[in-house]
Amino acid sequence: MTTHSPGPRINPDPAAPAANSPPPHPANRGMGRFYAPRLRMDTWNELQVRATWLKEFSRGGRDITVPKAKVAASLELLRTLEFYWAFPGGAQMDRLTRLFERGEYTDLSSEVAEITRLLVGDAYRERGGALANRGGKDRADRDRPEDRDRSQTPSKPYFEVLVVDGIDAYDRAELREGLAACRRDSDEFLYDVVTVPSLEDAIIAVLFNPTIQAVFLRYNYTYSTQHRHAALQRYLEPLEAEPLPICFGLERSLELGRMLKRLRPELDLYLVTDTPLEAVAGNLGSVFRRAFYRLEQYMEQHLTILKGVRTRFEAPFFDALRRYSSKPTGVFHALPIARAKSMANSHWARDLLEFYGSNIFLAETSATSGGLDSLLQPRGPIKKAQDAAARAFGARNTFFVTNGTSTANKIVLQALIRPGDIVLIDRDCHKSHHYAMVLAGAMPVYLDSYPLQPYAMYGAVPLHEIEERLLELKAAGKLDRVRMLLLTNCTFDGLTYDPGLVMRRILAIKPDMIFLWDEAWFAFARFHPVLRRRTGMQAAERLREELKSDAYREAYRAKAKDAGKDGYVPGMPDPDRARVRVYATQSTHKTLTSLRQGSMIHIFDDDFEQKASGPFSEAFMTHTSTSPNYQIIASLDVGRRQVEMEGYELVDHTIGLAMTMRERIREHPVINKFFSVLRPADMIPSEFRPSGLEFYYSPVHGWGRMESAWRMDEFTLDPTRVTVQISATGMNGDQFRHLLMDQHDIQINKTSRNTALFMPNIGTSRGDVAYLIETLARCCTSVQERLLTESSTGLSRHVATVDSLVASPPLPNFSRFHEAYKPDTSGTPEGDLRRAYFDTYDEENLAWMRISDETLRQIQGGREFVSASFVTPYPPGFPLLVPGQVVSAEIIAFLLAIDVKEIHGYHPSYGFRVFTEAALERAAR
Repeated sequence: MTTHSPGPRINPDPAAPAANSPPPHPANRGMGRFYAPRLRMDTWNELQVRATWLKEFSRGGRDITVPKAKVAASLELLRTLEFYWAFPGGAQMDRLTRLFERGEYTDLSSEVAEITRLLVGDAYRERGGALANRGGKDRADRDRPEDRDRSQTPSKPYFEVLVVDGIDAYDRAELREGLAACRRDSDEFLYDVVTVPSLEDAIIAVLFNPTIQAVFLRYNYTYSTQHRHAALQRYLEPLEAEPLPICFGLERSLELGRMLKRLRPELDLYLVTDTPLEAVAGNLGSVFRRAFYRLEQYMEQHLTILKGVRTRFEAPFFDALRRYSSKPTGVFHALPIARAKSMANSHWARDLLEFYGSNIFLAETSATSGGLDSLLQPRGPIKKAQDAAARAFGARNTFFVTNGTSTANKIVLQALIRPGDIVLIDRDCHKSHHYAMVLAGAMPVYLDSYPLQPYAMYGAVPLHEIEERLLELKAAGKLDRVRMLLLTNCTFDGLTYDPGLVMRRILAIKPDMIFLWDEAWFAFARFHPVLRRRTGMQAAERLREELKSDAYREAYRAKAKDAGKDGYVPGMPDPDRARVRVYATQSTHKTLTSLRQGSMIHIFDDDFEQKASGPFSEAFMTHTSTSPNYQIIASLDVGRRQVEMEGYELVDHTIGLAMTMRERIREHPVINKFFSVLRPADMIPSEFRPSGLEFYYSPVHGWGRMESAWRMDEFTLDPTRVTVQISATGMNGDQFRHLLMDQHDIQINKTSRNTALFMPNIGTSRGDVAYLIETLARCCTSVQERLLTESSTGLSRHVATVDSLVASPPLPNFSRFHEAYKPDTSGTPEGDLRRAYFDTYDEENLAWMRISDETLRQIQGGREFVSASFVTPYPPGFPLLVPGQVVSAEIIAFLLAIDVKEIHGYHPSYGFRVFTEAALERAAR
């Protein structure tokens, strides 16, 4: 802690620059250098201001040297950036350049203002792109009455089509006009075309321009781009990680197609070629939807583009529910609220109808016929919607859950775990997993995450600990009883595993291990190329491809020659024995568009049909209501459609906003005195970061290379999670949360003793971030002004409070299960959680224990207490004690030290429940 007269100026950020530190290199500073779409919009807004400046100076006869140079710089940058967008397009950029060169500054200012207006409000999408927004000579036409009438009709979704081809400007224009001529009023979508000449430009385009939905790879394009702007270079990092082989012609298109599909799996890829048919047919794999020959007509390509987008746009259940709600239906079954009939003529419930509107009730029913479907046994639109979700999330099977991921977790565990099976599970997982293990009769082996002591939170479970526990069970002859590894990915605080690495290493020890990845907070990751590789489904797909490859088999055989008698090759599963069995549960409603409790279960299981489909169906029936909420199902269907059509754009924008927050908090002269953003280096020990990445943003070095860390490191930090150290304010997490909510209407739901977690999401706007930054500045100004007028006694009290918040109590590990709840005396750590749980049903077995210094002294003196309940303080928000667990001195010391008001399983008057000695004796017998 550092003090700065006249009041404490606390900045515990270890990355705080020295007073004489050099500024960041200009090429690596500014939000636009990290997030190119933001740079694009900021440059247009900047050009609008500069063009107005130039116009006014030229009219007033003033020196235009400076504004002219500024406009020239903005135009030059935009010519590079707009190369990858259909609107405003190259022709419009050429026109602006000509206006500038001819000195027609009034027209230049007017047209720049119009383009900027259309871009900022996305209005150009509603008008069909550049083909309907030519500017200049067509400006008057845009005010025609028929255009105004058309603007009142619902707009059609707009997207852009990328063509990769080495053709010249004339041919590009001809191609664009040829496809535009195919437009019909009956088309349900509008699109425009952008053409690039090289492989690198294609990669930049699909990552820079998220409106691209379809790609045509044509003819003889080159490899390298001519555009080397710093904001675009980061898009070429996938080529650095996985270089494409040197190849030409059809082979180059196939390789590029595979890379584009890895980067954005949702894209529709088409091949245009003049290669002989026998070389094309059967060689396109699952990458290209279709191949065309250069002489085929534009209309065929146009209709194919629309068909591909329509496939993803369809929302089968939502469409069916809308059709149902429009029917005049007589209701003679349960649910009086259906069709709003119980409220429409009511004297006392009419306000509910007025508040929600009629549609939600018109679509309410308990029927599974009439064009609808049953969630418990789907065969119609719900089945189609789940199949579409499986496609979008890269799963083989997907199931909708309408009562939250807590239920999804119980379904998966009950389907796959039998009584007595051993489950390796991170101790700080969601409490639903603990209850699910009770129901399934699993014997958990709790795995400890590394502690983040300064911030009173836990990290994630190191891979070496998982392997050690598994090898320990193998040595005890229990490997056949080990059934599942269950890990939280990503954690509430944003720490993510490398699922591919974990599964590969574990399958080398136990080839039939089942993996459950709790991705409750990570559903959005599928739709960003950097984050996607850390999802369970993507890792499963890549692992299966690797195990099937001839190269892997050859490498494994070479290593197996030196293996021991058991054939164990560290880190390399036997490709003939290993089974890829991966499940992921996601809270769709937490990070994507869905009504509350809308969740999904995604499955990539080689043995699902043969071994798991029956038990899974029964488990699904067990935990799913026979009256599921159709509105939740419809929202899951539309949420899937949204992310399959614009998920990359939304997630990339969210990451950009989170990075903006980091930059502004770190750079703001008042905020950075009292708040600091935790960096990857603060939350992930160096041994788990071989990439060496320490920060996402540094005022000294600018932006860190996030992509390399997500490829290399054992753990990474979700860039959308911004954890802020707040102890310098003198407020603890609970006080700070209430301050934000009660005085500023800002909601957050995760704090520790000295941190607060901010999570931008796909619904967050720039205005939301601006308001948050302004609020933080006001909070800091208030604290600063109070300290400036505080007495010496008050300053000492503030310093003592800060010190107490910085000095967090030691975080306890899982102690052990009591011998009475151990299945045997082999010494392995699993425990009989189910038996301990149900032994608490007999009141004679229970006593109460207070959290007190006296209890701590008794434990330190040798007395043994065994918990009879789940004890969960918030924070950290997971059970520190489970039934059957020995209460350690470290746990009591921690509970004594934390200043939280909410502890589930703890009665303020009596304490928490423990087993009596007599009960333990009976249990041992």
